[in-house]
Amino acid sequence: MKAGTFDEKFDRGEDVSGDVDWSKARRPNELKRVNVDFPRRVVEELDAIADHLGVTRQSLIKLWIAERLSRLKGGIGQSFSATSASGS
Repeated sequence: MKAGTFDEKFDRGEDVSGDVDWSKARRPNELKRVNVDFPRRVVEELDAIADHLGVTRQSLIKLWIAERLSRLKGGIGQSFSATSASGS
């Protein structure tokens, strides 16, 4: 079934559960919790920058890591993506 047909069926309130392959279903952007130890000085610097920007330390770290990964894509980032996809 094409996506448009599926959407129309869903929008009409019809049951689409039989049209979905639930064995392949996954949550987009599923989170995985990780713990990272930083030296106290680094945490203090992160906190100062986060406070200045009006964001949390966690938000700042996630933003900076996402930016760095984005810059790496196309180069060695490709090999990192392949490695992480295989669970390594």
